[in-house]
Amino acid sequence: MKSRQVRNSLLLVLTAFIWGVAFVAQRQGGDAVGPFSFNGIRSLIGGAVLIPVIFIIDRIKPSDRKPSNRSDRKRLVIGGICCGTVLFLASSAQQLGLYMGTPAGKAGFLTACYILLVPILSLFLKKKCGWNIWLGIVIAVVGLYLLCMSSSLSFQSSDLMVLVCALLFAVHILVIDHFSPLVDGVRMSCIQFWVCGILSIFPAFFSEMHHSVAGIAAWVQPLGTLSAWIPILYAGVLSCGVAYTLQIVGQNGLNPTVASMIMSLESVFSVIAGWIILGERMGVRQLAGCGLIFAAILLAQIPVGRGKKEMA
Repeated sequence: MKSRQVRNSLLLVLTAFIWGVAFVAQRQGGDAVGPFSFNGIRSLIGGAVLIPVIFIIDRIKPSDRKPSNRSDRKRLVIGGICCGTVLFLASSAQQLGLYMGTPAGKAGFLTACYILLVPILSLFLKKKCGWNIWLGIVIAVVGLYLLCMSSSLSFQSSDLMVLVCALLFAVHILVIDHFSPLVDGVRMSCIQFWVCGILSIFPAFFSEMHHSVAGIAAWVQPLGTLSAWIPILYAGVLSCGVAYTLQIVGQNGLNPTVASMIMSLESVFSVIAGWIILGERMGVRQLAGCGLIFAAILLAQIPVGRGKKEMA
């Protein structure tokens, strides 16, 4: 049992690593083909990758939530559409923030604020927060100030876009939380990726293909380069398909709080990847802000007192 927990913990560390490095892929891929095109293509690839995964799981160990009647299939489709729509909005905001200039490392930390926003939104669902959540929010605000504020005491527009993304990802988590006990998670994920990919085509057609034949011809050209396909394939195959499957396997048998804390390492890996791969630099002020935000994320996930019972 102990060795299984260690193995699953390592799988979640690998998941966090894949997602952290994905911020670099998103930055490069978005620059190459445009933010909406990148999201659309990688989501469609992610959905396609999960099809054989579903087939393999059904052969080895079928899920007890596998749809068996019309009502189950309807619930699965509705869940996939709802999750996919919110995922489209969240990933579009994140990709636009990266495209507008937010560094990969900073985007990783700002996005990680969804872990703090989830319990706040849960208040509307009659779930109260422990004192650690509120203290974590205060610490995170200080961290955000150090990380993002310039001498003009204002956020950059790209940073605000990534914060909107964090809010939308918090909503996404709550939507998944609603549907996941009712449907097969891998199937719902597959549907949500296809929905996200299809929805991304429409803004891509108008903003990046310029809704014209000439625009489409110009849009196709970057897709013939490795500089475009390497980040697209990484984000589609590894970030969407592989990492999601690893998360499902890794969380099995682990305490949810421990699992969440491990996966929050995604933000740390995003900074390291931005530093090593993109040569991004962060000063002492920005690093201190990252440290405070990460500390707030960890504090927010430690179950204490009444909050532990009500947020469980």
